[in-house]
Amino acid sequence: MADRETRPTTVWSRPERGARGPAPERSRPQITAAALALADEEGLAAVSMRALAQRLGTGPASLYRYVGSRDELLDLMADAVAGELDLSGATGGDWLDDLVGLALQSRDAHVRHPWLADLNDRRGEVLGPHAIDYLDHALGILTPAPGTAGEKLEAIGLLGGLAVLFARREAAATSTADPAAGGPSTGDPAAGDLSTGAPAARAAHLAAVAAEGRHPHLLAALTAAGAPPPADRDALFVRLLRRLLPAMLGQGEP
Repeated sequence: MADRETRPTTVWSRPERGARGPAPERSRPQITAAALALADEEGLAAVSMRALAQRLGTGPASLYRYVGSRDELLDLMADAVAGELDLSGATGGDWLDDLVGLALQSRDAHVRHPWLADLNDRRGEVLGPHAIDYLDHALGILTPAPGTAGEKLEAIGLLGGLAVLFARREAAATSTADPAAGGPSTGDPAAGDLSTGAPAARAAHLAAVAAEGRHPHLLAALTAAGAPPPADRDALFVRLLRRLLPAMLGQGEP
């Protein structure tokens, strides 16, 4: 009884509709799908109960029979995206390969839904059923891995954070490189991103600045590194994960 009293109430802890009243015209999944489409097309700020009702051809009051508030709608949207990830693969193989594959899926989901990162920043840690399935699956992948339970949870958090970071950078690169999305890239030297815009020009600029002699550590690093490889965000993402995840779990780089 005490557990029920202290457990936080979420949209998933209530029936989809009351036992009384007229037969339902819609369902939570249908409403959530319409909200996802609206956010993908117009951004998260466009998602309101009124705008969603207009999209569905109904009145806002009718939506409150299924969803108690906009915050609950946002929770449903975030969990629906988590449900897009394929968790059908068996665990127990190479845990690092499997976890990197899961991270790539997560990054791709954030690329498809660029509003998701901002949503998660604002709403905190509200885990729906699909998100809990994802967490359990990731922990299952990490069963043969070294490290404590706490370290494994931290590693999963790092995986999600890097997925968001790379998705944001890919979205920024797309919007600045595509004239239809805002014109050609002008670059941001402070960002230090040589993988977007004109990487050769950026690298040449950085090398010229380092050669002035006021940044000896930068000059030494660039000299040792040699010419930068062609931009490949997938390769960089995977490389970082394969270095960082084993280190977090008390294991050296494979």
